[in-house]
Amino acid sequence: MKNIFGNLPLILSDEITEMIASSGNVRIERIISKGQASPPDFWYDQEENEFVILLAGSAGISYEDGSEEHLKRGDYLIIPAHKKHRVTYTAKDETSIWLAVFY
Repeated sequence: MKNIFGNLPLILSDEITEMIASSGNVRIERIISKGQASPPDFWYDQEENEFVILLAGSAGISYEDGSEEHLKRGDYLIIPAHKKHRVTYTAKDETSIWLAVFY
């Protein structure tokens, strides 16, 4: 058994993405962030849909159309395939833990 909040690094210079499970067209990842954001002018343009829930911390997601979401603990989004998006910020003073399901 594992714990989604377990084994968190004390120092986090880069965002960490860990595969939890995958099968066929579905994969589940734990993402750990602390102050990281997408590089300027970078947009995710994914082949699959993404369900993402922020389990701890806070973060911002912006979309190519200029809209933005501010997430706090417990907030989740469904990002359709090919909807260009980026992470504008993650909390600098606490660890943000995401659970992402790609399908």
